[in-house]
Amino acid sequence: MAVSNETRVTQFILLGLSSNPGLQTVFFVFFLVMYLGTIAGNLLIMITIFVDSQLHTPMYFFLCNLSFIDLCFSTVTVPRSLILFLLPSKAISFSECMTQLFFLHFIGGAECFHLVLMAYDRYVAICNPLRYATIMNKQVCLLLVVSTWAGGFIHAFAQSLPIIELPFCGPNEIDHFLCDGHTLSLLACSTTFISEALDMANSGSLALSCFSVLVISYGYIISTVLKIPSAEGRHKAFSTCATHLLVVSLFFGPIVFVYMRPSVTFAVDKPLAVFYSIVTPWLNPIIYTFRNEKARKAMKKLGSRKMVYFRKRIN
Repeated sequence: MAVSNETRVTQFILLGLSSNPGLQTVFFVFFLVMYLGTIAGNLLIMITIFVDSQLHTPMYFFLCNLSFIDLCFSTVTVPRSLILFLLPSKAISFSECMTQLFFLHFIGGAECFHLVLMAYDRYVAICNPLRYATIMNKQVCLLLVVSTWAGGFIHAFAQSLPIIELPFCGPNEIDHFLCDGHTLSLLACSTTFISEALDMANSGSLALSCFSVLVISYGYIISTVLKIPSAEGRHKAFSTCATHLLVVSLFFGPIVFVYMRPSVTFAVDKPLAVFYSIVTPWLNPIIYTFRNEKARKAMKKLGSRKMVYFRKRIN
């Protein structure tokens, strides 16, 4: 049934994580520290990879793009949440809410595809080392990265359009700190069976499919690693695979749980959203890069150059 312009909701109220003023202060500090850490860590990775020519390889090119994705992903939710914690008004306009919904799935979808891409890169490097340079040339790497962003855009468009078309005539309180399809569907004035089915088929199936492909890929990688005669080579390869699998599990686990079910509110939904939208982008630089000896050396070298530069300026 059509909803008139007079009764259509023009803004939503984000209830956030808690109505307790003391807890809101704690959440504000936590979100701010995590966001600043995400910005600093991911920017450091991108600058280091850009400056150091020894890191101009497909693996670090993909890491650089992952850092940019994480930076954008965190920016979609955290600044608005910080305002939510500070101001007494919890209102967010309809257009701003739908924009956040679109970019949440745009960048989140791009990250899903990009993690699969990074697994493919490791698969080729370990299972076909002699052909790695030929297969993963610059043109192919660039095309693959562009494809992840294009896939994220298509996913976001398919995810957002059914929600935007839903009639919202009240209530307008969202029991969350962000705008997402699950929470918005609960406020619609009409049946949401189709939008929920599309939500599960789109986001849920995307996350589950990507996760399944990643597990299968790493299964092939591990079977190849076991055939490496050198103990040092096996250890290095296992270390890389374990790192990637940890990131994959931390990112996809909560997403699969949230999106592979109908729009029903669970107490753990908000903590899980905090984890995949805020904590994971903060963890990725630590897990992926700061444990990487080559990357650490490049960062130290970059830091030494900056120190020499500043000393010369001072003198």
